[in-house]
Amino acid sequence: MKSPVSFAARVNRWQRRFGRHDLPWQATRDPYRIWLSEVMLQQTQVAVVIPYYERFVARFPDVKSLAAASEDDVLALWSGLGYYSRARNLHRAAREVMRAHAGVFPRDFASLETLPGIGESTAGAIAAFAAGERRAILDGNVKRVIARHAGIGGDPAKPAVIAALWKEAAARLPRRGIEVYTQAMMDLGATVCVRTRPLCHTCPVAGDCVARRENRIAELPGRRARAPKPRRAIAMLVVISRGEVLLEKRASSGIWGGLWSLPEAGVDEDPKRALRKRCGLVASGVEKLAPFEHTFTHFTLEVLPLRVMIRRGPAPGWKPARGSMLTWMPLSELGGAALPAPVRKLLDQLLRLQELVQHREPHRRVGELEQLLLDVDP
Repeated sequence: MKSPVSFAARVNRWQRRFGRHDLPWQATRDPYRIWLSEVMLQQTQVAVVIPYYERFVARFPDVKSLAAASEDDVLALWSGLGYYSRARNLHRAAREVMRAHAGVFPRDFASLETLPGIGESTAGAIAAFAAGERRAILDGNVKRVIARHAGIGGDPAKPAVIAALWKEAAARLPRRGIEVYTQAMMDLGATVCVRTRPLCHTCPVAGDCVARRENRIAELPGRRARAPKPRRAIAMLVVISRGEVLLEKRASSGIWGGLWSLPEAGVDEDPKRALRKRCGLVASGVEKLAPFEHTFTHFTLEVLPLRVMIRRGPAPGWKPARGSMLTWMPLSELGGAALPAPVRKLLDQLLRLQELVQHREPHRRVGELEQLLLDVDP
């Protein structure tokens, strides 16, 4: 195998000619903007991230403005990007920068790694791009390049495999040009050394790639041992009255943490009773809407939406549960609310249906009703 320096030199030459150079977070040494992009790119594709990144920096151009924002504002801007703990950690980290670093976003690896939501690989990337610090990174794309080139197999979640990947990643670092090299490794994994059907004929390090030489491309990197995903089922209560929808703030931990969502009930629970108990409202009718599924990393959520008609006003003697936060949100304000993506989509469907009914378009309304309404319980 050629020397690690030769590996880096070939990768850097490829990057200068074929790598990505027009991403909105490139050509900057601002650690704040580099940090935003690195966090957003965790488990999310570049094409998805770009519009979120641009909206985010337009709203929060520096760490001070992000720290001063409310969590609701941050989550609203993040809505639809997924993995909401990233947004909560961004907010916490911004406030920590204001508290512990006098509002100056750190550039060095040691300080970066102390901030919420910043692990070893993210800290290494920020330090490399913002300060030229010679640090290895090991995001998903880079892991794939290193595992194939060095021939490292096994469960990538095992400590021994992780340690071997980090060792090889560090051994390949160039003595100069760390910024180009770091971007090159990201780009190589994202555009050439892809998971299936990699473009080995265009790879700058294909000549000494172990996976290619030993015909192990399909098996590397190794796959994490996974049990079948469990499934959970819930009912979501859609209560719309006087141009407003009833929302409940979710706990800060768990799925959709800190977001506003629809009140929930068990799928076998009486929705009228659940609504009275959780929200103090008396229901007059229930419509079953089309069920849907939403896949999380560790499980699949089966959702049965129920449109609940009410006689508005709290039931006699009702008191909210401790910690419960309910609000009536005007439908006109949903666009700027911190809602989970599937909840936003459901409410958008209902609003479109309502508009069809108001504009008296029966030929379109029937088709939409057939898709959306399954049953009616008067």
